[in-house]
Amino acid sequence: MFKKILIANRGEIALRIIRVCHELGVKTVAVYSEADKYSLHVRFADEAICIGPPAGRESYLHIPRIISAAEITNADAIHPGYGFLAENSQFAEICASQGLIFIGPSPDAITSMGDKSLAKDTMRKAGVPVVPGSDGVVKDVKAGLEIATGIGFPVMIKASAGGGGKGMRIVREAVEFEKAFQMASNEAGAAFGNADVYIEKFVEEPRHIEIQVFGDKFGNVVHLNERDCTVQRRHQKLIEESPSPIIDSDLREKMGAAAIKGAKSVKYEGAGTIEFLVDKEKNFYFMEMNTRIQVEHPVTEEVTGMDLIKLQLKMAAGERLRKKQFKPSGHALECRINAEDPEHDFRPSPGEITSFHLPGGYGVRTDTHCYAGYTVSPYYDSLIAKLIVVAPTRDEAIDKMSGALEEFTVEGIHTTIPFHRRVMKNETFRSGLYDTSFIEKHYNRD
Repeated sequence: MFKKILIANRGEIALRIIRVCHELGVKTVAVYSEADKYSLHVRFADEAICIGPPAGRESYLHIPRIISAAEITNADAIHPGYGFLAENSQFAEICASQGLIFIGPSPDAITSMGDKSLAKDTMRKAGVPVVPGSDGVVKDVKAGLEIATGIGFPVMIKASAGGGGKGMRIVREAVEFEKAFQMASNEAGAAFGNADVYIEKFVEEPRHIEIQVFGDKFGNVVHLNERDCTVQRRHQKLIEESPSPIIDSDLREKMGAAAIKGAKSVKYEGAGTIEFLVDKEKNFYFMEMNTRIQVEHPVTEEVTGMDLIKLQLKMAAGERLRKKQFKPSGHALECRINAEDPEHDFRPSPGEITSFHLPGGYGVRTDTHCYAGYTVSPYYDSLIAKLIVVAPTRDEAIDKMSGALEEFTVEGIHTTIPFHRRVMKNETFRSGLYDTSFIEKHYNRD
């Protein structure tokens, strides 16, 4: 095991990694921007180094400063968390060149899965079902329209280098195509520095299902079942659960086998998630692979009894996966608590938290870096906490989450807690029969 790990991240995931390191007897180094001077990850790490101004590009995305911090503190490994540099193959390569272990997959695996069109082609060759679409990047509008016409509308135009809904447009008719193509390309260029886009068939009324995988350095890959991430806003996940209410044992086995096949095709090491769209007929299609730990990993932990961050560290340290059978138990739900105002189109709500009370009780967990007096910065992601519950059944988990949300108190800023309270009482959500347009169809703010 490592002696000292630098965490190249912030917020709740940095604190989560620090806690595991302390449990394993591993020293930790926190890096922080000037805006995060009073964050809990800075307080609880063994060492902390300021790496720049608040803006991410001058701090958490500034590779030379992070590498320098690791060298100054004699760290032997770097954990990137999620976001920022977690899926940056250049960062992984630089870590290796400086004798630092990057706690994640190889640069080649990150590269092959990071480019959406390349990832799709890789999965197709591995025998994993993919959504019909263009063969790689589409060079121009004319070529794109020919491909879209051949596939059949509706189609989705997607940024090749992107994620999080950026550079993405749904096109339902040919007359809309040229404008949508230009808008998606321009947005992709502005967001990712890469204007390339690709096209795929738009799957109507889909469920968003992802499979958690782990690989070791010896070619072994396992999956830890699925998470359902269908409740989304602008392609951003808001509620996750495991198991999915629509996945039966036969489909779970097929999706798990496909995920393992895909991960093995790129010699995957560490924690990763292969994301699928599942249509009304229970056909599933590869969408993308996230080559990192996911925000929603706690729901898998709660139903499997496995610490996924600890498993990440062990795989990076060279341990071999134990292929023992695990038996998932119960049902877990996670609500992302964001500093956003759901009554005004989820607009950001930074500022000082004046009161902060966390819910408790059996089967209730909160992952957060916030406290009363903490100032939520406008510079970063709006996530302030993850509320996770586990219970024997889905209905019981929803009831437990409802109670926990009523107890969760945050004052001084707006949060998504009122939104989650309404969702837990929504009959369509409770039925489990909905798709990724749930919020647009069923969430009533009145």
